[in-house]
Amino acid sequence: MVDLNRLKQIYKFGKELSLKDIQVLLKAAKNGSFSKKELLINEGSKRNDVFYIKSGLVRCFNINDKGEEITLKLIPEHQVVANVDLILFSQASRYFYEALENTEVFFIDYDVLQDLVARNPKLEANRKYVLQRLLKESMERVESFVLLTPEERYQRFVKDYPGITNRVQDKYIANVLGITPVSLSRIRKRIASKY
Repeated sequence: MVDLNRLKQIYKFGKELSLKDIQVLLKAAKNGSFSKKELLINEGSKRNDVFYIKSGLVRCFNINDKGEEITLKLIPEHQVVANVDLILFSQASRYFYEALENTEVFFIDYDVLQDLVARNPKLEANRKYVLQRLLKESMERVESFVLLTPEERYQRFVKDYPGITNRVQDKYIANVLGITPVSLSRIRKRIASKY
């Protein structure tokens, strides 16, 4: 029997997939859950599962030479989390991926996914779509550091991730924006004074 909630979640992720295509993915995917603060992927891990976040929030971070945690990305619902270092470069993860909230996922082994994709043209088209979307997000992030002020970066972040600012610590948002928590506070005060 088809789980309609699972289908709705996949459809939010996919592009032009039929019910049959979705069923292929559902048969191979497993349900998983992570408690708050639990790691999906550890630094140094060669775990090759691809996670689709049904609900919850994941933080991608690294620990610098001073022992400080630096948040690179916040990944909310309907996004994909994977060990990009392993998939793209065949090396262990340089990052930690931590659930910031209780998080529900679908997950599938990357090698199994590759096999499914190779046998289905629509899934192949979706893989290209997902990779293009990830590349676009990466380019926009680089461009934002060159072309936008910190205030403009914050406003774009709030627009792109509505509601996320109420779900995470300010230091994580500041890291993602490349500013200090004090600067983030000043930006918020400036924006609030305009309205």
